[in-house]
Amino acid sequence: MSQFPDSHRDLLEAEVGILSTVGDTGIPHTTAVWFLHDDEDGELKSWLSDARQKVKNLMKRPEFSFFILDVANPARYLAVRGRAELAPDPDCVFGERVGKKYHVDVRRLLQEGETRYVVTFRPWKILVR
Repeated sequence: MSQFPDSHRDLLEAEVGILSTVGDTGIPHTTAVWFLHDDEDGELKSWLSDARQKVKNLMKRPEFSFFILDVANPARYLAVRGRAELAPDPDCVFGERVGKKYHVDVRRLLQEGETRYVVTFRPWKILVR
C-alpha cells in the first residue's frame, strides 16, 4: 500500500482520472476513466472492460501512468506511476461500488462476451504539485 500525500487526498475523490498505458507500438494510449480510492486499503482502483484497448495493453504491459488534475487549480495535480494488477469481477462486486460513486447501474453497461476487471494501480512513484 502506498500513502498518498494528505495535501492531495481530495483529488482522490475526483470524477475522472487520466490513464496512460503502453501499446504494442510503444506509443502511449491515454484515456479518461472512472476510478475509486479504496479508503479501507488505501488503494487506487478502476473497473474496466477487456473489450477496451487499455485493458489489452495492461495485460501485455502492466506499466501505467495515472494523472488527476485539480480542475479548480490546474497547476495542482497528483500523478501515479507503477504497475497494474488485473482481477476479473464476474459478479460485479467492485463494479457496484463504482456505480455508487457515479450514480450508475453498472450492470446496464455490461456487453455480451466481455469480462470486467478490477484494476488495482500499484504505485512505484507518486508525484504531486
